[in-house]
Amino acid sequence: MDFNQALIALGLFAFCGGLIDAAVGGGGLVQVPALLHALPQQSLATVFGTNKLAVLAGNASSIFSYLRRITIVWKLMLPTMCSAFVFAFLGAVAVSIAPKKLMEFVVFFILIVMAVYTFKEKKLGLVASNKPCGPKEIGWGIFFGGLIGFYDGVFGPGSGSLLLFIFVKFFGFDFLNASASAKLVNLGTFSAALMFFVPTGNVLWTVGGVVALCNMAGSLAGVFLALRYGSGFIRVFFLVLLFFLIGRMGMTIFLPA
Repeated sequence: MDFNQALIALGLFAFCGGLIDAAVGGGGLVQVPALLHALPQQSLATVFGTNKLAVLAGNASSIFSYLRRITIVWKLMLPTMCSAFVFAFLGAVAVSIAPKKLMEFVVFFILIVMAVYTFKEKKLGLVASNKPCGPKEIGWGIFFGGLIGFYDGVFGPGSGSLLLFIFVKFFGFDFLNASASAKLVNLGTFSAALMFFVPTGNVLWTVGGVVALCNMAGSLAGVFLALRYGSGFIRVFFLVLLFFLIGRMGMTIFLPA
């Protein structure tokens, strides 16, 4: 496969990744393996840096569409975003020393728990429960923001889905508001990671630019579907994605190439 063919293939995967990511998160599990396959000569840090550039562009385009329709709980989101931003930068710095195999096992187990719980709780996330947002909830937001932020900086794929589930389960959001809120947190984590990857020369700008444009197109399509069909659609899409991610990560862990 020559360079142009590789770019076309990456563009298709980026569109699909952007669509999935905008609706329910987890698009990185589509896009990162495609980048790893297309850029075998590049370091892991360069692949991750190039991916962050693309998903940042897609994420930003989807957020503006969401903000016109969704009421964001800024009292919770701002400290969560700040925590995620700081720990995502630390995660990016630690990308070369973090035990990625261990993280894959942990995330694989969490995805299974999320899928089983969401499937069993039929009404989960369909309607917001209007939980209060006091100091306790803000504290949990800072904790979860830091945890997911660090994971996103080190590895990344699936972080949006983890955030979506956290907002639904622990803060009582419906799936639509949770999806929009997860995008805001990811905007901070992607930006923080790039603050490390760009100065260290770990971004391929030509590849990243093409992938970013395709990711943005996919993101706009994903937001359109999410806003048009609401939380019920996102719940079903979320479950389908979780089963896909479990299968994809399971193959990576237990059947390595």
